[in-house]
Amino acid sequence: MQGYSEFIKKLQEIKAMGYIKTHRAGNTGIGKTLEDLLGIEENNIPGPNGHLVELKSGRKESVSMVSLFTKSPLPKSANSELLQKFGYPTQKSEKELHCTLKSNKVNCLKGSPTFKIGFKEDSLELQDKKGKMLCYWDKETLRERFESKYPGSLLYVKANSKGKGAKEEFWFNEAWLLWEFSFENFIDLLKDGTICIDLRIGSYSNGKSHDHGTGFRILPSRLDMCFSNRVSVI
Repeated sequence: MQGYSEFIKKLQEIKAMGYIKTHRAGNTGIGKTLEDLLGIEENNIPGPNGHLVELKSGRKESVSMVSLFTKSPLPKSANSELLQKFGYPTQKSEKELHCTLKSNKVNCLKGSPTFKIGFKEDSLELQDKKGKMLCYWDKETLRERFESKYPGSLLYVKANSKGKGAKEEFWFNEAWLLWEFSFENFIDLLKDGTICIDLRIGSYSNGKSHDHGTGFRILPSRLDMCFSNRVSVI
């Protein structure tokens, strides 16, 4: 297996190559192309301290957010109550509730101001437009979820992209070694709207709610802002 210094040297060589045609069409093309260029099959590589670090990549211009993790709100009945009160019919189901929420504004549902995000000492609240709590996330539970998803270091490679589908091309020209995923940064990024919350609640044919995963999401280009420590490697 190659060592960390060999991987960094290879990344520098890849940067010097300029734009490279994707090895796979679609969202996963960037990761597949980078792994092929590095000659690896898994997304873990040796780190500077001998421990494995996770390898990830992201398009700089992407407007599609990626999930940091998913966590349903409390109490356990929250999704059912939200669906009953705010759900709307679709072609796929009798009721569903899909809404992207940002903390720096009142969020609209079907064009009407509906939800706000409130911050308490020990919790994060989903509130109605008047500030009444509808449900909440315990901060300690979020911290545990957050830290379990990113327990170690991450080598995050950014690329400019152009073209679409099978003709998309990537220029891998920036890479950061990231470690210590910061819960404090996470809260700050939630407060300024950099991280958003996606409610994705559907229903079964019997009317029971189905949580598709309440996601805490961020633009790929800003993933590095979630870490306490970041070092540029190319």
